[in-house]
Parts: sequence; structure tokens; C-alpha cells
Amino acid sequence: MSRRAVVSGVLVVLGLGVGFGSAPLVGQRAQLSHYDESRLSQPRFRVRMEHNVRVPMRDGTELSADIYRPDAEGQFPAILVRTPYSNNAVGAISQTHYQSIFYAERGYAVVQQDVRGRYDSDGVFYTFRNEPNDGFDTDEWIGRQPWSNGRIGTMGQSYFGLTQLLQALKGSKYLTAMIPNVTTLDTYDNWIYKAGAFQLGFALPWAVYIDGRTNQELTAYRWPAVFQHLPIATADEAAGRHIACYRDWVRHPTRDAYWDENSWEHAQDQIAVPSFSISGWYDIFLQGLLTDHVEITKRGKTEAARTGRRVMIGPWVHGIGRNPVGEVDFGPEAAVDLSRVQVRWYDYWLKGRENGVADDPPIKIFVMGVNSWRYEREWPLARTQYTKYYFRSGGRANSLNGDGALSADPPKAQEANDTYTYDPARPVPTLGGNNCCWTDIVPMGPFDQRAAERRDDVLVYTSPELTAPVEITGPITVMLYAATSAKDTDWTAKLVDVEPNGYARNLQDGIVRARYRASTKQASAIEPGKVYEYTIDLWATSNVFLPGHRIRVEISSSNFPRFDRNLNTGEDPGTGTAMVRATQTVHHTAQYPSHLVLPVIPAAVGDRPSTR
Repeated sequence: MSRRAVVSGVLVVLGLGVGFGSAPLVGQRAQLSHYDESRLSQPRFRVRMEHNVRVPMRDGTELSADIYRPDAEGQFPAILVRTPYSNNAVGAISQTHYQSIFYAERGYAVVQQDVRGRYDSDGVFYTFRNEPNDGFDTDEWIGRQPWSNGRIGTMGQSYFGLTQLLQALKGSKYLTAMIPNVTTLDTYDNWIYKAGAFQLGFALPWAVYIDGRTNQELTAYRWPAVFQHLPIATADEAAGRHIACYRDWVRHPTRDAYWDENSWEHAQDQIAVPSFSISGWYDIFLQGLLTDHVEITKRGKTEAARTGRRVMIGPWVHGIGRNPVGEVDFGPEAAVDLSRVQVRWYDYWLKGRENGVADDPPIKIFVMGVNSWRYEREWPLARTQYTKYYFRSGGRANSLNGDGALSADPPKAQEANDTYTYDPARPVPTLGGNNCCWTDIVPMGPFDQRAAERRDDVLVYTSPELTAPVEITGPITVMLYAATSAKDTDWTAKLVDVEPNGYARNLQDGIVRARYRASTKQASAIEPGKVYEYTIDLWATSNVFLPGHRIRVEISSSNFPRFDRNLNTGEDPGTGTAMVRATQTVHHTAQYPSHLVLPVIPAAVGDRPSTR
């Protein structure tokens, strides 16, 4: 896919043998429609606005709500949005897909609430902790209002997507359905950490942004210098702050008792209502959202929760529904009017309209490369052929100018290892990917990776040119056999789609901190020089590598500032300041066959999408 270029969504190569040991692509599918305008609620109501309505919590704290509802007699279904970012912001009222007036005109009572301790609400804000009870108490209050018909839907993304999931755990009888977008219950291993590495590029700016009763300005800071600050436990001081939640996060790098109070990654069995989650392949919370989906469909508290679960994933970053993304234009189908997608959902669950929602397959995905939507019945796809691509080289895989290759053939008994030096003082820079939330601080989405790939501390393994399209849809893993001279270190991996002109578009990346290779509940020291097996989770994607393209994997030890730097000393990652260089060795022999595992989708007959 060219930079800012649109690739045709028509699949033209079917049933051919695919070069590089791959399978043909699923057959051509009809274009998918997300909604039928004629079957949606129409804007026929004038809107009544009530500001700073006080909603009492069980402990006497009052939270502030702005209410937008039809200016008419009668009772209406409610939509609740609980946000820490101001219930009176322009976007909350009249812009984007959370616009209150849009839904109120269509017969919904929209309640926009500031969470505890933020903006006009009383109390003290602390991330995550108060949202289950406060959300439940708000549901109960709404259900008793004279303008409420007793049905509540919830809506919002990111933190105000999480508020929905957490209040659902308490199970108000009024809560009927949810749309929790780009979010996850797993606040430990998807919000703040990933495989033991601290998500510095998100956690620190976000902590600064929410430090206080109102949102804080971020543009005044010299973020490169702020991110460089050591120890990371006091990096908030580089921004002139002392932030309690940030310091607590850094103090608790393992999944310990602190996270028992602040993370709910195993609570999907408490979800009792239908939920529809929208996300993007480049969203920071994608992995947790997909895990939540799988677990809710298996273990949801009710049949309605299990069978009523839906997911829609586009080629987006944390800001969903928009196109272009990063450096790439994914074509006209990538821009979606999510207000109408969401009102269709609520028309069914809150108003009882027979509009086809119940018949939708559970998964709706955007397949990059061919740039088109399609439905699927399950996640991961049952027809997936997990295919290994082995790392090969003559011992000089350093940079894109090296001899690193991906091959369907396993390595020979003896094959030269690849080595590089990881220097924490000179980390590999983050070039897009699943980041959040400020593009001028840390870039998000697809970008050309060649600037990183020219470095000698990045190993690059690339396939031959493909002779036919290869679709991958599903979870991606790198199995790495590696040794380090350090007492602790990180291993990173990145999957890249390389165009014929050399443009290298990142698809997904991952990391593992060596001391947490076996478990994030307890650190396990490594022995310098010893080869260990590391599983690097590259999350998931859906992409077609087109003919003439190549599949590429990058291996290194840093992705900064998305993740904090491992200083290689084995000291506490939050308080350490000393840095040492590490000699890193990646093995790819018959005994240690480092490889990539891709979810290749064969040319099986799939469900044809609805054209509703």
C-alpha cells in the first residue's frame, strides 16, 4: 500500500498457488453496509437541556450530569456516558459519534456525567477504582426518573468505555445494552503494562492530562526530555507534577494486590447484557478488547450477553471511524459514520425495532490491503491455518541491508546466529503503531518503518516477493530463542508489510520483558548468556499481503517511548537509573528455530456479508 494511496478492494487472484508457502485468499465478497438510513430513528424531537443535575452516590457524594432529552411528554430510553474529560465539551454535545443532541433528537434521553472528582462532580478522582459503584448508582438513579422508560444503554470510548464495563459488573436491573469502544477490562496488562513493560508513551501523558479536576494542557512540555527522565517512577516531576496514580502504577509492575483493586481482566463472567465494541487494528487496547470478546461469548453471565456480543474493527487508531490513518489512506470504506452505526444498535435493544441487528454475525472486520469490510462468525477464525515462517540468515541480519530472510523451510542444524548491541541510551524510536492518544507526542497508526530498519540494532528478516495475495487475520506470535549478556533485557518484534517500492508499513508489534517471560505475577531472573525461549505476542490484525509485497519481521530490544527502556541491570525498573549496554544474540538453528506464526486464511467459503 502506497503512502496516502488507495488500494483497490477487488480480489483478483483466486485459487492460485501462493508463493512462499501460503494459501489463497478468501473469495470476492459483496460490499458491506453498516446501516440502512431508512430504518434508523429519525430526528423528530426538539431537545430539552438540563445542566449540572446532581446525582447522589451511596456515600453521599454528588456527581454532575448534563441531560439532553426529547422536549415531549412520555418516557424514553436513556443513554449514559460517564467521562473524566468533561461532560460539557464540544465533542460531547455536537460533534463526533458521542453527540448528545443527535441521539436526543431521535428519541433518547442522553445523560452525560462527569465521573467522581472531575469537572463539576464532587469527590476525589482516582483512576478506575470508583467506577463500578458510581456507575451502578447512576444507573439506578436514571431508572427511577419520570422521563425514563427503565431501559438504559451506555456509550463511550476509552476511559468512558471502561466505565461502562465496570458498572455492568454490578448488574443494575435497568442496564439493557452497552457500546464500550476501544477499551478493555484489563487495566493492568493492556492499559498500563504489556508483558511486563511499562507503556510509558501512553501512561505518562495520560496521567498528566488527568492530573487535577480538569484536563491539563500537554503541548507546553518538551516530551522527548520528559520521556528520557530517570527513574521513571518520578518522570512526572519532569512535567512539574506529582501524580499519585502514576506513581502507584510504576510501584506495582507485577500483577499484585494493588491490581486486584484496579484491574478486572477475569470478570467477563459478570457481564449480563449485550455489548457492541468498536475498535481499530492500531488501537492501544485492541488486544484486551479481543480477549474480552472471546471471554464474554464463552463465559458471559447470561445468554443475552453471550449471544448478543458484537465487535467491529476498522483500520483505525484510538480515534475510531476516521480515515486517513497515520500515513495511509485506506480508501472510502474506511471512514464510517459511527453515530448511525450506534443508533441502529440502540434502536434494536432500547426501542425494540426489528432492524437486522439480531441477525448480524458477531464479527465485522476491515481487511487492510484490499481495504474492504466483511463479516465473520467467530474469533479467531475457525478456518485459520497457523503457519510458521522461520528466521534465516548468514549471521548478518542487522538492518534492512543485511541478509536476514523469512522462510517456510526450518533452519539447518547449524546456522549462524545474529547479534546486535542494545544501548538503553540510544533506543529504537517508536514509529507509529498501537499507541495513544496524542499524535504530536507519540505517533499512532501505520508509518514507514525504514528509518528504524536502517539501524544495526534492528534485525530484519524479509520474505521473497509474493506471487499471489496472502491474507492473515487473527493473532500473531513470534517464538524467539535468544540470549543476552545482561541481567535483564527486553525483546521486541514487529510485523511489516513491504511494498514493491520499499515502503514498509507496520501492522503490529509486541514486547516481552525477560524477567516476566513466564509470568507477570512474579519476576524470574535470567542467566546472562543462556538461551531462553520467549513468546512475543504481536496481538492481531487483518491484512492482505498483495502480490509483489514482502512479509517482514523486525527484532530488537526497544520501542521508545511507547515502552519504557529496559536498563539491562536487573534493578527495579521503576527506580533504576544506571544503564549498561547488552550484547543480544538471536538463534535460528534446528535446536533453536526462532520463527513467526501467522494466521493465514485459506480460500474457504465464508459467510457472505449482509447488504442491509
